Amino acid sequence: MARKVGVSEATVSRVLNGRPGVAESTRAAVLTALDVLGYERPTKLRGERARLVGLVLPELQNPIFPALAEVMANTLAQQGFTPVLCTRTAGGVSEAEYVDLLLAQQVSGVVFAGGLYAQADASHEHYQRLVERNLPTVLINASIEHLGLPQISCDDVLAVEQGMNHLFSLGHDDVGLLLGPPDHMPSRRKLDAYRAHLAALGREFRPEFVAHGMFSLESGQAATAHLLRAGVTGILCASDLLALGAVRCARRQGASVPGDFSVVGYDDSALMQCTDPPLTTVRQPIEAMGRSAVELLVKRIDGGHVAAEELLYTPELVVRGSTGRRQ
Repeated sequence: MARKVGVSEATVSRVLNGRPGVAESTRAAVLTALDVLGYERPTKLRGERARLVGLVLPELQNPIFPALAEVMANTLAQQGFTPVLCTRTAGGVSEAEYVDLLLAQQVSGVVFAGGLYAQADASHEHYQRLVERNLPTVLINASIEHLGLPQISCDDVLAVEQGMNHLFSLGHDDVGLLLGPPDHMPSRRKLDAYRAHLAALGREFRPEFVAHGMFSLESGQAATAHLLRAGVTGILCASDLLALGAVRCARRQGASVPGDFSVVGYDDSALMQCTDPPLTTVRQPIEAMGRSAVELLVKRIDGGHVAAEELLYTPELVVRGSTGRRQ
């Protein structure tokens, strides 16, 4: 490579080890030759030209993801990094393909939110590639256990307890649970917490009071029809979109919310206080979680040690108009 660039091997060594005493034009030429010849840059030189960081999100229709992206993008900018936003679409670029694109761009690190790491039945090979390349990576919200990457999560156990206790306090003894897909790890955590909290209170677990769906308004509406037939009068949902679907289902069946049926969401995404009725929900501390994810990533990029463990953030119950005392 030294011959290709027209410099000495000592100069190449100084560039690869990040040492001073090399003109910027020469340093750029060496790094370009490294890319052209197919060599992988040393960790500390990744993304040096643009200091890029990949932000990989599942979609932007759920308001919680644009809000999270904005927090992380602003925090990255303050640290001198440029975010590269990657969102999956049906039939579009897959998460694994985005990883290939980000690696080709020599990004300094990647943050994933709502990715396939949270689905037990999905392929996780692209995460293993990031681990093998020692590329700084942070995951937001619970993943399967064997990935060995640092995580920032909202406490699903506390979130379920807050929502259930609120509904119980209003006289709703028959509380249902509306979750994401069965292999979704945060949903599994919520289900485990739901069962454990019922047992701790001496209440019976009834399988028919639990429904699964995709994270969409339409899916929430369809799944809620099952829960209403089972006899629930209050429902705790794993997302605000599911909760809005539950409200629409109840109304289309002639029930009033919150007069006949109470609904608690999860996320407290934008405009939930402006819905009809305003949505009672369990708020994820998105701003704190997004900033923390970036801080961990930058620490790792700068060569600091970041343990492959999960940091849990405390959710907050926000009471609005979609819950009321059982009639």
